Amino acid sequence: MGTLFRNKAFLIVTGSDLLQNLAIWIRNMAILYYIMNQTQGSPIAVSLITVLEYAPIFVFSIIGGALADRWNPKRTMIMGDILSAISIILIIGVLSSGYWQILYVATLASSIVSQFSQPSSLKIVKRNIKGEQVQSAIAITQSAQSLFLIIGPIVGTFIYTVMGIMASMYVLLMLFVFSAILLTFLPKDSSKREADTSLLAEMKEGWEYVGRSRSLKMLGLVFFCVGLSAGLINPLGIFLITERLGLEQTFLQFLSGASGLGLLIGGGIAAAVSGKLNHTTVLLAGVVCLAVTTMGEILSNQFWLTLGMGFLGSISLAFINIVISTYMVTRIDEHLIGRVNGTITPLFIGAMLLGSSMAGVIMNQTSLFIVYIISASIMILSIVPGMRIQFQDEQITAINGNSSKEDVCT
Repeated sequence: MGTLFRNKAFLIVTGSDLLQNLAIWIRNMAILYYIMNQTQGSPIAVSLITVLEYAPIFVFSIIGGALADRWNPKRTMIMGDILSAISIILIIGVLSSGYWQILYVATLASSIVSQFSQPSSLKIVKRNIKGEQVQSAIAITQSAQSLFLIIGPIVGTFIYTVMGIMASMYVLLMLFVFSAILLTFLPKDSSKREADTSLLAEMKEGWEYVGRSRSLKMLGLVFFCVGLSAGLINPLGIFLITERLGLEQTFLQFLSGASGLGLLIGGGIAAAVSGKLNHTTVLLAGVVCLAVTTMGEILSNQFWLTLGMGFLGSISLAFINIVISTYMVTRIDEHLIGRVNGTITPLFIGAMLLGSSMAGVIMNQTSLFIVYIISASIMILSIVPGMRIQFQDEQITAINGNSSKEDVCT
């Protein structure tokens, strides 16, 4: 564990991730509160924020993953932060003219850029961290990011309520600039990869790689179910606070904070014991717990009980994230990580996008309670493909004829 904290690449990537996560939370809270105020609490307007956040991920993650396998990962991540900073500068200019709808563009632009830098971050982790340390590295990174699930909503709410939307945008700008500067200290990447095939051919290679793996296909189905379930309720968390509990919208920061604390504690526990547990059991138990806590959140009419359900659900999510992330980093060929990630991620994002686009409509036609019931039911369905994922002792023939630690699709 101690060697990780002496790994320059790990520390820099983790630091950049933390700056970006803080920026995202400040953006999320400021835009959410501002649009709630501008639209008098319209569920459809709030759902649109989530749709615009995830729509570009669905579209660009396939291309971004393939390009990340071609491009220099250090340069790609730096350019991503620079482009994010430029987009914020343009948004500040338009927003000052009174066109508040430009905030939707802020979410859209940030999501597009992340699809090129996120796979590059995975490549740097795989390239600079020894295999036996990957699970600990992922757990530490997730735990650190969880701090900003606690701090981020509080900071975002404070900046917006005290200083307003423009101050929030300026803070975003500074965080992206600091992240870009930090990434310049990454070790120089001396490896070179010649792009001797077309982009479409490389994307197809990633699809074929996934198609040959039964576990990757089952993982994709799990992602689809979990994404659809999460998409249905993610945009409606603020209504859980205002309608179900009858509290002010700013109490949402405490619900997010409880979730962040759960991820932080869960990540620490998972780092210590997950290597000793059956990964299939951890995945399935985590999914069941998430479904139960989702039901608990909507059935609760007490603020502290709702916080407790969110806390317990996030502990389960921490275990699920570490199991899946470890699988993705350790069992996929390095030169295919971007493309495999770009093949599977759209299943999750597309499902979340579908759920988010329907969330406000279903709530308007039925009730908040019905939406949460549907979400929990879909989460339970993910158990079926989850039981067919094999985490160990498997092989797949790679496209180039070599073998990697994956399973044959039989």
